[in-house]
Amino acid sequence: MPFSRTPRPFIAGLLICTLLIPATASASHSSSHRDPSYAARLRMRNRARLLKSYHARVAKEATLIVKGDAQSRKALRQHNRELIKQHPEWFPGPLKASDERWQTLAKNHSFLSSDHLHNITEVAIHRLLQQVGKPYVWGGVDPDQGFDCSGLVFYAYNKILAAKLPRTANEMYHYRRAKVVSNHDLRRGDLLFFHIHSQAIADHMGVYLGDGRFIESPRTGETIRVSNLADRFWQQHFLGARRILTNETIL
Repeated sequence: MPFSRTPRPFIAGLLICTLLIPATASASHSSSHRDPSYAARLRMRNRARLLKSYHARVAKEATLIVKGDAQSRKALRQHNRELIKQHPEWFPGPLKASDERWQTLAKNHSFLSSDHLHNITEVAIHRLLQQVGKPYVWGGVDPDQGFDCSGLVFYAYNKILAAKLPRTANEMYHYRRAKVVSNHDLRRGDLLFFHIHSQAIADHMGVYLGDGRFIESPRTGETIRVSNLADRFWQQHFLGARRILTNETIL
């Protein structure tokens, strides 16, 4: 069989194509590397944002670490004690014999217990009893000036409730978060409502203390006092009771 030769022009063309293929692929790869797609750029941007957010969070957490010498830490602890004294509802204790405000609470031997609701209720009652003897002031919500009947409750209860009370007695009587309580199931801290001037509207209120007593801010010219629920006047005008201090409503 005779030997056949491949024409030279064909071989030359094949070599040229072979050499061009990797060069073209390399150029394409280089172009892709230099100019990433929109999706790639978006991923890179998101990674940069996440990294920046992470570094910011780490830096913020680092500022919460207390650093300093023994004197600065002692000053910080003293500052925290002052805050606790101003807001006894934050913590149920511990009581300190040297603290006059805690001494008042310590006189009530049942103040501290493992029941958070009980402790918070005692904090509210303590606030109320501190106002005894102060004048009735219509619209008042300030212990330095005085309170009206609902203002007294508004002042004592709102700092310990997750959802704040409305302002007036009638609004509190119809407050949807408050639980209706029967007369024979009254508990310390329950709200008592009366209709003095109207049969249909709760226009006066107080807080039940137990043993048939309740605290109230009665009217102009009178002072905040503890009254007896069994008195004929209050029985004639008693409208009903509501319970707002529960494990679901307190802080």
